[in-house]
Amino acid sequence: MSRNNGSRAVEWSDVRIFLAIAREGSLGAAARVVGQTQPTMGRRLRALEAALGQALFQRTADGFVLTDEGAAVMASAERMEEEALAFERRLAGRESTLSGQLRLAASDWFGSYVLTPVLAEFARRHPSVTVELLTDARLYSLARREADLAFRIKAFDEPDVISRRLLRMPYALYARRGDPRPRKDGRGTRLVTMNAAYGGMPDVTWLKKHLPQAGVAFTSNNREAQARMCAEGIGVAVLPAALGDAFPELRRVDLGDPPPSRDTWLGYHKDLKRLGRLRSLLELLADRFPT
Repeated sequence: MSRNNGSRAVEWSDVRIFLAIAREGSLGAAARVVGQTQPTMGRRLRALEAALGQALFQRTADGFVLTDEGAAVMASAERMEEEALAFERRLAGRESTLSGQLRLAASDWFGSYVLTPVLAEFARRHPSVTVELLTDARLYSLARREADLAFRIKAFDEPDVISRRLLRMPYALYARRGDPRPRKDGRGTRLVTMNAAYGGMPDVTWLKKHLPQAGVAFTSNNREAQARMCAEGIGVAVLPAALGDAFPELRRVDLGDPPPSRDTWLGYHKDLKRLGRLRSLLELLADRFPT
């Protein structure tokens, strides 16, 4: 990245701030990504623009938009990011002591009802390791080390990611204990199910096939919210067994053909394969979930 003669050098920390603002579109959102305060982000951006002698963003009512100069800098910044993160991953991959931080990414219910018992055991074995569990819906980048280890219901297709199947999760139809069994075609039954954005998921298709006349009472992309609504008697729901079985208010309903089960995959960047604390967690997961 070029700069004016006599100005300070552009550092990697400056580039991280530029990229965060470009990707998030606001100082506040970028500050949360980088771990800085919003005023600090504003000062650092102004200093970067002064160092380059260019305005990198237009400040609009809809947020920060790249100028032509900013768009030209973007490609160079992303190349610099790739090199810096590859360097960080290689250094991390050589660490052998079981201390430091591990950042994991998983869906909400999977993190709460499947992973936490394993992570509790890991914490007891390795008290010098801090585990951070991220459970929002977005896919975290393993290349950018937004997460060290991620769990997904689809196989990983990113380059340089080592992936393997962790387990096959059974799903079941649940109803509140004491509620009547659904009629064969679903008439008079209310459903708690995924929202329209996830209408193509296998459990949604299964419900439409087996209870075609049922009405929809509640939709959400949050499985735990579905389980709680089902426990309140709002409707029947297809849930991962690890989640549904954890609610004593719920019982399984057998329609003669179980909902499709789903695979869960784990993935991590190849540069971290020698990271001691990651290897130890992977070994514990393999013990808990033998394939």
